[in-house]
Amino acid sequence: MTDLAPRRFRTEDGRLSADMRAAFERDGYLFLESFVAPSECDRLRARALELVDGFDPTEHRTVFSTTSRSHAAAAYFETSGDKIRFFFEEGAFDGRGNLRQPKALSINKIGHAMHDLDPVFEAFSHTAKLRNLANDLGIKTPQAIQSMYIFKQPHIGGEVVWHVDSTYLYTEPPSCVGFWFALEEATMENGAMWCLPGAHRLPLKSRFLRRDGKLVTEVLDDTPWPNGPCVGLEAAMGTLIVLHGQLPHYSGPNRSDRSRHAYTLHMIDAECRYPEENWLVRGPELPLRPL
Repeated sequence: MTDLAPRRFRTEDGRLSADMRAAFERDGYLFLESFVAPSECDRLRARALELVDGFDPTEHRTVFSTTSRSHAAAAYFETSGDKIRFFFEEGAFDGRGNLRQPKALSINKIGHAMHDLDPVFEAFSHTAKLRNLANDLGIKTPQAIQSMYIFKQPHIGGEVVWHVDSTYLYTEPPSCVGFWFALEEATMENGAMWCLPGAHRLPLKSRFLRRDGKLVTEVLDDTPWPNGPCVGLEAAMGTLIVLHGQLPHYSGPNRSDRSRHAYTLHMIDAECRYPEENWLVRGPELPLRPL
């Protein structure tokens, strides 16, 4: 992959300049340095580890993998849209089904409603600064529909294949935007993201949805992704990377000695239609609310 350097910006209150909005419209991503204070990153990391500490791995052992997609057949994953649930790395277990390393070094991610169910993640996710940012990105009535805490564990952190977020959080018209927060330094060695700038203007290639009681991927366009150039999104702690819902992005496996913790919050516009067949659903007891 061709490693182009991202253009870097800063905003104190979430408001975007005309230059920043133009960069997002042109490239499909926005790289915002020092968006989150180090103390906030530390608070989220500490809370995530507390949640993992309280999780009993003998109850559920669902593996999350974008290469095998075995999680799609698990009810534990399918019903996680309004829950806080835990998913393991593919290399977490040995041949006998036992963890190869401590529980805290085995989890792939937590999802998918911490931003509404956990007070620490809720306080981080529902702020005027993020609301300003969403509004300046053109989201008229922003709703946070999904949150994920991603560990990218040392040595076993799995590859995340090329994809776009609108495949999973589809609206009519498209409105999905991802907020990706670096809670630790992200480097090429520990699995930093890559993206294809400008490719957000391509048609949507697939949708992940419910059909006949199962989660399936519907292929809409089977042409390959463009062959670069790519931008490597190495990021310091506290960086926010904003991703257009149709921007292809990828991260390689982490074979280093250092983790790459990140928190992702996905927004949609409440003024757009969210189809009932989308994979991520909520029960009536936890409706979506404004950001």
